[in-house]
Amino acid sequence: MRIHKIDPAMQKGWFLGPWNSDLAISVGYATMGIDEPHVHVRIREVYLVASGTATLRIETVTVLVEAGDMVVIEPGEAHTFLSSTADYLHFVLHIPGISGAAAQADKRPVSLDRLGL
Repeated sequence: MRIHKIDPAMQKGWFLGPWNSDLAISVGYATMGIDEPHVHVRIREVYLVASGTATLRIETVTVLVEAGDMVVIEPGEAHTFLSSTADYLHFVLHIPGISGAAAQADKRPVSLDRLGL
């Protein structure tokens, strides 16, 4: 058994993944929506919103999410967070879970133009 708790001093972090377990996914969290326009080549991201609300931009679509919502971002879909409330918290799954240089190579920055911003 493993029990992991969120570190309230950290805006985001990772609980489990290939670096410390045999899971085929990576599991993390964020206490705010981080504005970092990017795309993943292989990774599918699944956001599970636990509290608060946030506004995401996925390609040229703006989406408002709230507690209880789930968002699945497919590989190749550009995305970023535009805003979030002070009580925002989401858990995130990366599928497949990759680590190290492979994870860094999978995440590519995109221009605001691609997001229609």
